[in-house]
Amino acid sequence: MDTENELALAAHRGNPSFVWRAGQERRLQMVCRYAPLESKRVLDVGCGIGMYTAAFLRYTSQVFGIEVEGERAIEAGERATGVAQSVGETLPFADHSFDIVFSHEVLEHVENDQQCANEMFRVTRPGGKLVIFVPNRRYMFETHGIYWHGEYHFGNKPFVNWLPTPLRNRLAPHVRAYTAQGLRNLFANQPVKVVVHTQVYPGYDNIVTRFPQAGNLIRRITYALETTPLRLFGLSHFLVLEVLP
Repeated sequence: MDTENELALAAHRGNPSFVWRAGQERRLQMVCRYAPLESKRVLDVGCGIGMYTAAFLRYTSQVFGIEVEGERAIEAGERATGVAQSVGETLPFADHSFDIVFSHEVLEHVENDQQCANEMFRVTRPGGKLVIFVPNRRYMFETHGIYWHGEYHFGNKPFVNWLPTPLRNRLAPHVRAYTAQGLRNLFANQPVKVVVHTQVYPGYDNIVTRFPQAGNLIRRITYALETTPLRLFGLSHFLVLEVLP
């Protein structure tokens, strides 16, 4: 795949987790705290190359995933069986098939996030849990890059998410960022209750690798902010919903 096509794919589909690092492990432990995985039937919606899908196998053998990109689905299937190529808006599973349905930084990329949310709810059994990470509109950076004069510019762009919605969406039409209410509104018409809804800061794994002392200091400070009102400016929303009978 040439560089131009790779950038286009990164813009519209996002880049999956290619390496399992401290940031991913931390998020996994957050999932386990609020939605225990032991012996559960789990679906990873938008599994990328299967990093989380494989990690779930530590806790249960009943792990499934869907991924829209064929090459990624094949690679994910090498890490965990039960991976299929599919869009999130039409999940190839029967109603109430799963105890836990997980979506990590995916809803912002799908064509129809409301339809995808509806499908995630449909395949979750009563008493099961929906576990979702999505970008936070209040985070200082748009991490998926922007379009400027018709050209895509990759990388973290400051203050884009803080702009008025029409301007923000002109610069980043390829990806959504959610307010807390906007995320919850996707499930407003479903019988669910909120188990936890908070915001989390990045893992800073690249910074820690290059500058261990500074990186670990940034980690400690920003992770401490997650216990204060300043968590509202974290990188991602973390939402866990329980499906009611």
